[in-house]
Amino acid sequence: MATLLRSSLNNKIIFIAGPTGAGKTQVGLALAGLLPCEFISADSMQIYRGMDIITDKLPLKLRRKYPHHLVDILAPTKEYSVAEFVSGAKRAINKVIKKKKTPVVIGGTGLYVNSLLYGIFEVDSKSQKVRETLQSQAQKNGIGFLYERLKTIDAQAALKIGCNDARRIIRALEVFELTNKPISVLQKQRRGVAEDHDVLFFGLRRDRADLYSRIDQRVDFMVNAGLLDEVQRLLKKRSSRTAYMCIGIREMDGFLKGQYNLKEAVRLIKRNTRRYAKRQMTWFNKNKDIEWIDVAENADLQGVAEKIYKALDK
Repeated sequence: MATLLRSSLNNKIIFIAGPTGAGKTQVGLALAGLLPCEFISADSMQIYRGMDIITDKLPLKLRRKYPHHLVDILAPTKEYSVAEFVSGAKRAINKVIKKKKTPVVIGGTGLYVNSLLYGIFEVDSKSQKVRETLQSQAQKNGIGFLYERLKTIDAQAALKIGCNDARRIIRALEVFELTNKPISVLQKQRRGVAEDHDVLFFGLRRDRADLYSRIDQRVDFMVNAGLLDEVQRLLKKRSSRTAYMCIGIREMDGFLKGQYNLKEAVRLIKRNTRRYAKRQMTWFNKNKDIEWIDVAENADLQGVAEKIYKALDK
């Protein structure tokens, strides 16, 4: 049975996470045949319009039949933050629940998933001036000097951060300078959907060779579906820094600039997607609330959906 993050409310939310190529979307569609639900995308790239092939979006016809929220909501010239995602996802979840349906959050962007589940640190506590002052002190006196200060004002944070993590030590001191409150106290004030809903959190996991084979096949399909033309259209516009980081854009851009041939561009897309999938698994493996479902090669994904459906009644 999935780990159930219980609260006083009966409303349930299903999360389906995992690496790219694991079959999350297909399992979601199968689940839609078993219960009234709508989907909330936790994919940092599917928010962008005009990036259909490169992000492997469902065809619009299917998205109309099975409503998806937070897909195609932003031009690729715009930036999008985690805070904006959490706010939008919470609104979408409330809309779905009001329709007497079950929200199903699907995606592989680990930061989005965690921030929605457990809350986001939203305190207005950034100052370039304060940060530069602390960095200067670290250079002059050593990071150990700042760590000792952190131990004095926030021993709990110091224990978690460690004595050599300069970035996080400086961040914790920056927050204290600006708010006069320990960062460990402020972080406890975060509130995610797990505080207000019953959450069933599943992860899909495949054998590495099978996953990598599926990724390679997906990239080949994308190329045959017109990936190069889509990237050319995107490159004509001034894409945001985030959108440009989408795997496939930089690799095809290199081909278009004559840095290598098309075959090499495709190889790089496959390699970089496999590396991304590995990073996704590393992120999700740290989460102890996930109930992993091992998906065998050529497995019936309808059966996976039925496992999730049955867990709703437990």
